[in-house]
Amino acid sequence: MPYSHHSHSGQFCKHANGTLKDVVLEAIRKGFRVYSLSEHVPRYRTEDLDGARALGAQFDAFLDEAHRLKVHYASQIILLVGLETDYITSIDLDRFDALLERHGDRIEYIVGSIHHVGGILIDFDIDTFNRALAHQPGGSVDEQMEAFLCSYFEAQFELMQRYRPEIIGHVDLCRLYNPQLRFAEYPPAWELLNGTYLVATEENSFPEPFFHIGTLLKKIIQKAYG
Repeated sequence: MPYSHHSHSGQFCKHANGTLKDVVLEAIRKGFRVYSLSEHVPRYRTEDLDGARALGAQFDAFLDEAHRLKVHYASQIILLVGLETDYITSIDLDRFDALLERHGDRIEYIVGSIHHVGGILIDFDIDTFNRALAHQPGGSVDEQMEAFLCSYFEAQFELMQRYRPEIIGHVDLCRLYNPQLRFAEYPPAWELLNGTYLVATEENSFPEPFFHIGTLLKKIIQKAYG
């Protein structure tokens, strides 16, 4: 049975296509019995807008439309309404607390994702990625890469501990532009990643998440994370 717990629509996210209704109808057409809707949370600073995410009003509109579709197509598909996190600065986490409290049960699950390192977006284009890498401390490219990976996994770990997300989004996004990179060659980062897996699978902590694997890794799925 096909399933997806991490999706976007062009209606509420500029790096996707189609309306939210289009997405749901396509899921029905392809035989999904359960499908999850997970648009990005709002950005709270104008300088953090990247064309893909927007401020709060758009997210509220997403929740309204998602729950309308959930009811309307209930006889054909089970829709789960969630969201995907952002963690740029501490402001995002503080405002996320308020968002969860305000919307309550309307948010049925969380995709816990990191898209920034050092406040710089890492999945927009290669130039922006390299800028994020260059901002890391270190006297060599390898040292900067190690610091970059550690920052990514530290933020991911903090997000997991604080919110216990049901799904850990694209755990490998930090190597989007370097898919051959082996985490095991950077021991401090490898240790942090192992800690992420341990927390995620802790039996009495929170439901074991699905790890949403990034697009590039899907193409080379035969290669291990290490």
